[in-house]
Amino acid sequence: MANTKKTLGLAALTTALMALPAFAADAPKLNAGDTAWMMTSSALVLFMTLPGLALFYGGLVRTKNMLSVLMQCALITGLVMVLWTLYGYSVAFGETTGALAPYWGGLGKAFLHGVTLDSLSGTIPEYVFFVFQMTFAVITPALIIGAIVERVKLSGLMLFVGLWVTFVYFPIAHMVWGGDGLFFAMGAMDFAGGTVVHINAGIAGFVGCLVIGKRIGFGKENMAPHSMTMTMIGASILWVGWFGFNAGSALGANGTAGLAMINTFIATGAALLSWSATEALVRGKASMLGAASGIVAGLVAITPACGFVGPIGGLILGLVVSPICFFFVTVVKSKFGYDDSLDVFGVHCIGGIVGALLTGIFAAASLGGVGYAAGQTMGGQLMVQVVAVVTTLIWSGVGSFIFYKIADAVFGIRVDVDSEREGLDITSHGEVAYHY
Repeated sequence: MANTKKTLGLAALTTALMALPAFAADAPKLNAGDTAWMMTSSALVLFMTLPGLALFYGGLVRTKNMLSVLMQCALITGLVMVLWTLYGYSVAFGETTGALAPYWGGLGKAFLHGVTLDSLSGTIPEYVFFVFQMTFAVITPALIIGAIVERVKLSGLMLFVGLWVTFVYFPIAHMVWGGDGLFFAMGAMDFAGGTVVHINAGIAGFVGCLVIGKRIGFGKENMAPHSMTMTMIGASILWVGWFGFNAGSALGANGTAGLAMINTFIATGAALLSWSATEALVRGKASMLGAASGIVAGLVAITPACGFVGPIGGLILGLVVSPICFFFVTVVKSKFGYDDSLDVFGVHCIGGIVGALLTGIFAAASLGGVGYAAGQTMGGQLMVQVVAVVTTLIWSGVGSFIFYKIADAVFGIRVDVDSEREGLDITSHGEVAYHY
């Protein structure tokens, strides 16, 4: 009996030792190709903000406010990078327990605690994942300023951004992409940030233009873009950078990244054509401003869908989104008279909603998509998408209103009349963009 037990014990030990290589093979390992692609993607997404978004927005304002837009994008970039390092990454991608776990990741990784040279996120260094997600956190509040340019006070804006990313962006990023996040657990499909980035920023910009009010002379004075050349350069940079944004969200160099890349080409090209065609039918001419707007609308709409829908689904999505956004930036904006300076609501919020909802439809395997989770139906997935969209609108909309009011009470959120008339470049920064 004793010998039998000894034999069984040795057999069990041998079996366990033989199994060790299998466990090691299953453990995440650093993949050089994935790492290289994600480092490249991180640089591309930063390129979207500086100089892409800065030039896109800068060209759309009047000459006297060009530098103010560049400066706002630059300062937001620096501020969010610091906050992301101190606690933002932890709130968005940390893990915690209790009733708040679906809404925030806690402070376990604050000050990058536990994030080391050797820690991995999947097959890439956690440092690289940290940086990639940081670039998303940077561009989202920068998108907001397009709705409130040419009259916002710099100090008030910076306080607003600090509060907004802390209590709006970081929690929503956790809800969508955190392992125990509210929307993640529901099965919401948001591949690269339709809710997190575009709906989130779009509704915040809309609330801002209502709280801050219209620009002096809005509807009476000429407020045409001062440089469509700059805007076209910026839109083109955004498109190139968006491959890091979308294909990078696969978190590796793989087939899903390839799907996201082809969709980013096809949907955006379709949206560019459909915006120009719509404008030509309605106004008789297709403008460069319309073409640039179509590019951005297509990029926005395909963002949540790019890793879930097939190329034909992406094509249809691109064709559909531009006429809808065109309607909002012309008819709806004119009807209600709000001064969303650069159409952040009409393009980013509305385009993001269109993309998020159509993701729930075109992700169906029968329509060429990757399919739904086991047991899920198209109707069920669409309802999940609706819940995620509505929750984001409410969370960001209410939070934004509160933080604009706080910023206004502390520093003031709008410049004085004389400064606005003279231009923010000289009154806020003591510089001018152009010397004649």
